[in-house]
Amino acid sequence: MLGLPDGTRACLFDLDGVLTDTASVHAAAWKQTFDDFLRSRAEHDGTPFKPFDVKADYGPYVDGKPRLAGTDSFLRSRGIALPEGGPGDAPDADTVYALATRKNELVQEKITTVGVTVYPGSVRYLKAVKEAGLATACVSSSANAAQVLDVAGLTALIDHRVDGVTARERGLPGKPAPDTFLAAAADLNVDRKQAVVFEDALAGVASGKAGGFGFVVGVDRLGQADALREHGADTVVTDLAQLLEEQR
Repeated sequence: MLGLPDGTRACLFDLDGVLTDTASVHAAAWKQTFDDFLRSRAEHDGTPFKPFDVKADYGPYVDGKPRLAGTDSFLRSRGIALPEGGPGDAPDADTVYALATRKNELVQEKITTVGVTVYPGSVRYLKAVKEAGLATACVSSSANAAQVLDVAGLTALIDHRVDGVTARERGLPGKPAPDTFLAAAADLNVDRKQAVVFEDALAGVASGKAGGFGFVVGVDRLGQADALREHGADTVVTDLAQLLEEQR
């Protein structure tokens, strides 16, 4: 019924792009943050301004990664190396930490003012998973996961959460390392071979593959089905409801 291997006991869902359309919110926040920085840098250096391209830059460099790692990854793709900095940095400081903080503030503002769009097919699938008696966890790099789940009305469907806050508290490396997914399975007392990872990001499916989980579902929201398979997805769907329909 759920399109999953026999013996599955838990479903580990990424949040942004899998359950909610906050990926578009994050992409818009990244673009605004990077474009402001790149424009200022170009004006200072007298060089052409090349904006952040959501289609070309979002997936490979920032999607699914912790904010600091995503910030540094994109900057290095442009040949820019900034000092990491720290929490005490001024908002306009030219550090990785300051840029990541600006991006997070924009995300929080957009979530509060615009709200969160939930994928209807994901809600259907989540409810079917719960009705089947499987455990559920949200595994997200975002430090705003609890807020997003609450605003989206999904909290009651999620048994456990391992997010950016959890990773920082436990010292867990972010995706594409498998540690956050492994922590979620362990917290649920489920063997990794009996857990399924649901991810839309290339870094996310790579972490599912690296963790040795029983099955990895790639959710293709950006037209990158082939890349999701190459990074470790066992199957790729454009909407989680397809997994229910395939079993009819």
